Amino acid sequence: MKTKEIHLKLIETSDIHGNFFPYNFVTDQPSEGSLARVCALLEKLREKWGDRLVYIDNGDILQGQPTAYYYDFVDTQSEHLAASMLNYLHCDVGNMGNHDIEGGHAVYDRWVRDCRFPILGANVIDVRTGKPYLTPYVMLERAGVRIAVFGMITPAIPMWLPENLWSGLHFEDMEECARQWVPYILEREKPDVLVGVFHAGRESVRQIDFYNEDATLDIARNVPGFDAILIGHDHRRFCDTVTNTEGRPVWIVNPAHNGVMVGEVDIRVSKLEDRVVYKKVSAKLTRTGFYGVSEAFMQHFADAYETVKAFVSRRIGTVAETLKTEPAYFGPSAFIDFIHRMQLELTHADISFCAPLSYDAIIRAGDVYMRDMFNLYRYENMLYTMLLTGREVKDYLEYSYTLWTNRMQTPADHIMLLAPLDNAGTRYGFRNFAFNFDSAAGICYTVDVTRPQGEKITITSMADGRPFDTAATYRVAINSYRGNGGGELLTIGAGIPKEELATRIVEITPKDLRYYLMKYIERQGTVSPKPLNQWKFIPEAWTGPAIERDRKLLFGK
Repeated sequence: MKTKEIHLKLIETSDIHGNFFPYNFVTDQPSEGSLARVCALLEKLREKWGDRLVYIDNGDILQGQPTAYYYDFVDTQSEHLAASMLNYLHCDVGNMGNHDIEGGHAVYDRWVRDCRFPILGANVIDVRTGKPYLTPYVMLERAGVRIAVFGMITPAIPMWLPENLWSGLHFEDMEECARQWVPYILEREKPDVLVGVFHAGRESVRQIDFYNEDATLDIARNVPGFDAILIGHDHRRFCDTVTNTEGRPVWIVNPAHNGVMVGEVDIRVSKLEDRVVYKKVSAKLTRTGFYGVSEAFMQHFADAYETVKAFVSRRIGTVAETLKTEPAYFGPSAFIDFIHRMQLELTHADISFCAPLSYDAIIRAGDVYMRDMFNLYRYENMLYTMLLTGREVKDYLEYSYTLWTNRMQTPADHIMLLAPLDNAGTRYGFRNFAFNFDSAAGICYTVDVTRPQGEKITITSMADGRPFDTAATYRVAINSYRGNGGGELLTIGAGIPKEELATRIVEITPKDLRYYLMKYIERQGTVSPKPLNQWKFIPEAWTGPAIERDRKLLFGK
């Protein structure tokens, strides 16, 4: 009896973040990637592969560009555009991402209903039933090959998002969940191929000992059975194998974000009747730009394109001077202090914490449009008012500036904590994520970059001249990502136990910060943001020249 040779292809997208069209609605410029280019790739590949091609999207599609925001929060009656597009692309399987949860139940429940394919999430548990809230896995059959596709999401969502957005849900540890489901799938379904779809990165990152954020490599090694695991979340391209405990290779594929690349997995199977006698898996990353833009896709979604373009083109007000993120790393800045002012006015808090959420954003002087709100504030964070002691405020800032600044030993040292040199002697930026570099407003303080953590920050007074008291309790304005423990400034930095954070929250805004920024500018008409100048780096004889050196190194200016 002859063996049957079957060759299948899997295509993965991940972290599309609303990049549906080859146009950036925030910068008003053409852009790389997009589902329009993914569509062109799929159209070409399906000419050869037909139904032997399986297309899987790995989540984080509902947040990012204004295209997603508009159908999340403005047009809530139409079929969600993200669902319409994936349906048009004949997506076979979807997976839930952490930023998909960010819109709240009304957004992602609607999206799941609108998708004409299963959305996976085996470790997203309905607390009422104890069972998965989403489909844990799906079985596909292509050319006689049985493919099991098993999906999970990073469990660290309670670190980043307020509970009202994921009410009634619990997020299981990924490795524990995989150990439960993989033997079940292998025994019950007897698949020829097992594919994992994890909205998580490669390297294990434990968040305050509660959550293992990126458990992919641990699972690939320790839970045998997978042939390939499609991942995302960390926006880092990767395509290679690891060896599991049975000595078998497991492909790990991450196409990063925005649809610039796709993961492409080839599966060759030889079957003798119903038995697999040979199997080979290989993978690569493919750039979608080689395939151009699907004109059929653009025509089909032309109305949505024009609708979103009109939405982002609405004038909000006027900014008297250009706002940039860049100065925020080197001292008080108009950009960050504008957000501080708004947060303090909105909450009537004593102190505000805020970080630059875009590495190098610019809003030019002149008219401000809705698109600029996405530059001013990238994420759909709510605003919390929390109660912190003066000691916790100081310790919070000690941790933030330790993430951000180098400890200078000589005047020639870097003031910024920079990434290590690579083999070519080049640095690419900060060592840590800039969106965790919180400064404060409402207090006056210095940051001594020659001192270690614990001794850097000296708070001299409240901004209005009142004494600052480490034993007093203050109302602090802080975004919901940070207030839930994101970046660990409250937990590791201020030393507040994770389980205590919710008890410190006294107010939560009903809408996201971007909405309040828009309304703030509309009320003002013309805004003239200025630095508050409530903090500075010292000793200034060292920090002034060091700032200019590192500014040129980081921004080339």
